[in-house]
Amino acid sequence: MLKYIIVLAAIAIIGSAQAQNKIKIKISDLETKTPIIGASAQISQINMIATSDGSGSLMFDNLPNGTYFISFSTPGYENHKTSFAIPFTKDFLEIYLKKEAEEMEEIVINSTRGNRTINNIPTRVEYIAGEELEEKTNMKPGDIRMMLNESTGIQTQQTSATSGNSSIRIQGLDGRYTQILKDGFPVFSGASSGLGLLQTPPLDLKQVEIIKGAASTLYGGGAIAGLVNLISKTPTTERDLRFILNGTSALGLDINGFYSQRVNKVGWTVFASHDRNAPYDPTAIKLTAIPKFERFNFNPKLFIYFNENTKLDFGVNTAFENRIGGNIDFIKDPLDNPNSYFEKNKTQRISTQFTFTHQLNERESLTLKNSFNNFSRVITIPNYIFDGLQNSSFSEITYSFNGFTSEWVTGANLYTDSFTENSNTSFPLRNYNQITYGAFAQSTVKANHWLDIETGLRGDYVVDYGFSLLPRISALFKINQKLTSRVGGGMGYKTPTLFTEESERLQYKNVLPINKTINTLEKSYGFNFDINYKTYITDAISFSINQLIFYTKVNTPLVLSTLSNNNFQFVNVDGYLKTKGAETNVKLGYKDFKLFLGYTYTDAAVNNSGLQSENPLTSKHRLNNVLMYEVEDKWKVGLEAYYYSPQKLNDGNKTTDYWIFGLMIEKLWENFSVYSNFENFTDTRQTKFGNIYTGSISNPVFKDIYAPLDGFVVNAGIKLKF
Repeated sequence: MLKYIIVLAAIAIIGSAQAQNKIKIKISDLETKTPIIGASAQISQINMIATSDGSGSLMFDNLPNGTYFISFSTPGYENHKTSFAIPFTKDFLEIYLKKEAEEMEEIVINSTRGNRTINNIPTRVEYIAGEELEEKTNMKPGDIRMMLNESTGIQTQQTSATSGNSSIRIQGLDGRYTQILKDGFPVFSGASSGLGLLQTPPLDLKQVEIIKGAASTLYGGGAIAGLVNLISKTPTTERDLRFILNGTSALGLDINGFYSQRVNKVGWTVFASHDRNAPYDPTAIKLTAIPKFERFNFNPKLFIYFNENTKLDFGVNTAFENRIGGNIDFIKDPLDNPNSYFEKNKTQRISTQFTFTHQLNERESLTLKNSFNNFSRVITIPNYIFDGLQNSSFSEITYSFNGFTSEWVTGANLYTDSFTENSNTSFPLRNYNQITYGAFAQSTVKANHWLDIETGLRGDYVVDYGFSLLPRISALFKINQKLTSRVGGGMGYKTPTLFTEESERLQYKNVLPINKTINTLEKSYGFNFDINYKTYITDAISFSINQLIFYTKVNTPLVLSTLSNNNFQFVNVDGYLKTKGAETNVKLGYKDFKLFLGYTYTDAAVNNSGLQSENPLTSKHRLNNVLMYEVEDKWKVGLEAYYYSPQKLNDGNKTTDYWIFGLMIEKLWENFSVYSNFENFTDTRQTKFGNIYTGSISNPVFKDIYAPLDGFVVNAGIKLKF
């Protein structure tokens, strides 16, 4: 009997030992020896799959004794196969992958709250980084309007004819449905939304990430159309010192500087800029196409690396600007032209961003974030002054788990937004105080070597407006190395706000405050589907195409209605706003040439109590075409062509269609480059198609702005890098 017991015990021990067999694998780049995140490993005999984590590691366990064949794959690298035997006697198996013939940038995306590269994220994310970001900086170093407007599916909407205030529209939805973030912080909301694009030079940006479609599950209210996340540069041990000096034929000047470096446990970045423009009237209609302005930005940021697991960063963003547009004679000499139209904007922004990250262990981390934003704005037009101060704060705590086959992030946040108006009239004050409590969870799972699934759920409680539950789901299908597809959808909401494109056009004059007893949350749902194909036709010719289909519906949208006493009141209409369409992006490369072709079809409609109409200021058809010639570290030449189909105006009229053409040339040396940009060299201007106002020059009533006002503008400059 004892003999049988011993045999059974030995079998159990052997079986247990076999069940505990495991192998740890580290995957790195062959040249740089840096970890590769998101690489897929598959053992075909037993159909086991794993994905490398943030340190390039993955693990297989419970392996019976034997010899196994394993294959590795990830976009941008050649496939690799090898074998190993179990038991495995070393600490880990080290694998080095070789990059494909054309090196692909490994872009790690921040906006999805994980640490995956762009090719391994189920959520569809577009980004502008590297050379593309540098090229777009050449075109407009003073702000980011042009950078975003030239992207497929995005349109910059100018809301003031004389001061240039603008918002961003994604896929035909109004600007208030797009959330603009700086390093994940909502510092461009509320009263600053009409000027945020104009006051953000791009020199200190590492990349720009764009999510189109519902992103409220990730970042709360306001991201119905999508979000734009501006990611700042971070310091490295190598010094980065850059300057840009730029001048324009429209009487503009930009001086920008950036410096970053890390020394031991301390790093820093410093960005400073001075941008100015004289009043510019290319049409000689006595109204400014570009206002007179002077702006200063100063953004210092400190990074402290306590140890390998703990780091902290704290930054301050500032912007101070005086801007005046209107009658150009008044701007030059107000005493001799007292009864003239003008629009002054005096703004001051001071915001802070604080982030503390602690790595609990190899897979878990904890992050604390806080920001405070102080924004004051004074708008002055004849016989009216809008004077307000917005104070907002954002606090968040998140816990992240990064496993071999799954990632988790969960957290809670508090958002406060307070606006106080200074007024000496009897008109009701537009003061408000909003508080939002939120909690969210998101999971990304590698279900198979060809399928990644991302699910999320957020719950927000907005004081005065109630609770919103926001689910979302996205999936990435890796059909093969050349063909991938993404599908996703989610829900969103937007808190009623005074600060919209409609009220911005009126400088908020006679606009009544939001009424929490009659106004409600705007709630939405939407989905998108895309398919992406990349290949090499020959060794010298590369080809890729991305086809996106999108749909978004916003119920009970907020609109500005005219009352009988000539005041304006925001109301939630009995109906909906919906947008649907498609985006097509084609990229063709041949030696030193790259051709980008983009087409956007947008069908945006408003249903108000059963009456349906086209959403104003939306081009149904848009073309974005760019041809680049680039000799590495020597020359860059770019030719652009953009087409806008006719748009419906708020007065019911239709505009004409138009083209805009541009040419950019840059000559590069080791530490500096010179460039010149010929923007809109065919001089397309709305003033060529008709008057931009009705009434008199001293009391104009402006029409919608749908085309450029400044016409042909040349800018040229020098970039220095040390």
